[in-house]
Amino acid sequence: MVALFASKGLTSYIRQHFLDRTFQGLYHANSFDIALLIPYFIVLILLASYGLHRYILVFLYYKNRKNHTSGPAAQFESLPRITVQLPMYNEQYVAERLIDCICKLKYPREKLDIQVLDDSTDETVGVVRNLVERYSALGHPISYHHRDNREGFKAGALAEGMKTAQGEFIAIFDADFTPHDDFLLKTIHHFTDSKIGMVQTRWTHINRHYSFLTEVEAILLDGHFVLEHSGRARSGVFFNFNGTAGMWRKSAIEEAGGWQHDTLTEDTDLSYRAQLKGWKFTYLQDVECPAELPVEMTAFKTQQARWAKGLIQTGKKILPRVLKSDAPLHTKIEAWYHLTANRSYPLMIVLSVLLLPAMIIRFYQGWFQMMYIDLPLFLASTFSISSFYLVSQRELFPKKWPRALLYLPFLMALGIGLTITNTKAVLEALIGQQSAFARTPKYGLESRKQKVGATKYRKRLGWIPWVELVIGAYFALTVYYALDNENYITVPFLVLFVVGYWYTGLMSLLQGRFSGLALGAETHTKPFPVGV
Repeated sequence: MVALFASKGLTSYIRQHFLDRTFQGLYHANSFDIALLIPYFIVLILLASYGLHRYILVFLYYKNRKNHTSGPAAQFESLPRITVQLPMYNEQYVAERLIDCICKLKYPREKLDIQVLDDSTDETVGVVRNLVERYSALGHPISYHHRDNREGFKAGALAEGMKTAQGEFIAIFDADFTPHDDFLLKTIHHFTDSKIGMVQTRWTHINRHYSFLTEVEAILLDGHFVLEHSGRARSGVFFNFNGTAGMWRKSAIEEAGGWQHDTLTEDTDLSYRAQLKGWKFTYLQDVECPAELPVEMTAFKTQQARWAKGLIQTGKKILPRVLKSDAPLHTKIEAWYHLTANRSYPLMIVLSVLLLPAMIIRFYQGWFQMMYIDLPLFLASTFSISSFYLVSQRELFPKKWPRALLYLPFLMALGIGLTITNTKAVLEALIGQQSAFARTPKYGLESRKQKVGATKYRKRLGWIPWVELVIGAYFALTVYYALDNENYITVPFLVLFVVGYWYTGLMSLLQGRFSGLALGAETHTKPFPVGV
């Protein structure tokens, strides 16, 4: 009886909302509605195309699984000389941890050359100089290089270091990384293939379980390193060096034109220039390099905005060369999607503005059209995100991946919440507005018992968090409208917008005013003690 009642109830609901033609013909299109719906559908289609591209990357990942790079084809009979470059800027809380890891690398000292490229303007200078002197006195081949200016930012520091680099190969580590002692031995032998110009390894996360935010950040990066990098590498299309946790052949850097600082993603810029010169890249998914994730929302947003702006800048610079090159068509298409993906953020802003009025118009046009036109496009734009990152977790954690299901709604919401910050960055790139390389503050935090006590590296909040709160309120209104009109199917998606904007806005404001809020229990305000 219950099943019969439920069946009749469902049939009645479908007849009422999808098959009822009582009001058919009462709605008549007008020029205002058409003028609003045209950009609405254009935006939906463009966002859906980027969503479908994520599915394609997953397909390429599995289709080309046989191309997975494991061990090198051969090994050097005599190990070549390597220069390890450590670019840093005001990193007093993580500098010692990095230098300690680098000095523990297993490699013949006579064939190792460690450069600390320090552009710092604070206490980091004294801390790092003292560290280098102590390790050098112990026989480590380490040298300290300090510039009086930040010309070219990180790219400028790397280029300056290249002038005195003695190694045939260049390994690069940012200040928040902690490479394992066998890193060099696991990567160097891949260069026995003379065509290989760069080897990239996979980032892992030493503070993955530090907070809810770092859990979500880790899943985001896992998707990039597992599916994007592997999918592209296995398919033989262009992919990029991530600026750290990798090794270059010095001649590949030089032949590609060296480090250039006209974009904020100098690593991606150099990667494409090198591959256009014919150099091959290798991605080692099984070689891990731990790093620290940002623990503050403002730091995370700063990092994401820099990457978003830098990729658009690189796209403007490099895509014309790629499209005119002799690269295969599928390589050009993949490069297009890779370097223009962040244009989806301004599209999301347009969609945010149009969503409520479009929902009203589409409601009067009929449920049938919304169900079979709007909803599939919306799902292609949004569901591809959750499935993309879920697959990456399944690949990394075959037994524990269902745990990621708990974070996926918040991951999608966080991606939405970044829209304002990243849209500003993308628009600046499109109009050619230059900006300084904004580093991501790191505090050497690994345990839940630690929290951010030092605030001197914290970014200013600005007006963006307030705008995020206002837009979140706007979407709360759309949720109310959807409920009031029994448009229940759209409510879960609209709630993601509300949660995303309010979460990023509130966290930015609260973390900017209350030191270490919700980040732990013990204060860490002083740099690590100088010592060996």
